[in-house]
Amino acid sequence: MDSTTYSALGNPNMGFFTMLLVGVLAGWIAERITESNHGLFTNLLVGIAGSFVGGKLAELMNVPVFGFFRTLVAAVIGAVLVLWIWRKVRGQPTG
Repeated sequence: MDSTTYSALGNPNMGFFTMLLVGVLAGWIAERITESNHGLFTNLLVGIAGSFVGGKLAELMNVPVFGFFRTLVAAVIGAVLVLWIWRKVRGQPTG
């Protein structure tokens, strides 16, 4: 095995569809935690925004985020924060 192949296998990145799956799951879990009622598309958007927020928070706190489950946990935390902030801005009661 040459060095290019080894480096590609040693550092697997998530593909597009895996990131969509993480976004939908994170949005759905955050929806359940905050007792909201959204559709699939809104869950996807909240999950993607949450993964960005959660990733940035983890980066600021020097917490390594890699792999499916750690990415999912960071995305859920970020999605809950996004929903909490959204409710505060809109003046809705938080769950």
